[in-house]
Amino acid sequence: MLRKKSDTEVFRITGARPALADDVRGRQRRYVISMSVRTLAVILAAVLWNVERHVAIVALALGLLLPYIAVVIANGGRENASSLPSAHIPPPVRPALENKAEPAAGDQPSDVPGAGSEQQPREHS
Repeated sequence: MLRKKSDTEVFRITGARPALADDVRGRQRRYVISMSVRTLAVILAAVLWNVERHVAIVALALGLLLPYIAVVIANGGRENASSLPSAHIPPPVRPALENKAEPAAGDQPSDVPGAGSEQQPREHS
């Protein structure tokens, strides 16, 4: 019968982070979407400047703030997530069997004080 080695390390993949390529692809996608929204906001501000000035100002402010927000969101990733469980499971520790020699029926251990006599319980008052 084949047995597994008991000293091999076991890794749990349910708590593993996504692959680096998947993480980079996701950050790039978020950045491109944010920059597309920014481009649309700037074009909208230019088109609406003489028609609806208040909407144009809001769109322009959005166009000015989105690059900063897009960079912060795109760079936010691959930090050590402390909420994830550890991906390493230590091998189980098996207790060692005790090899304790039992004394024979009539033998008393000599290193135990008062081994041959029974002690009477004391009453405390």
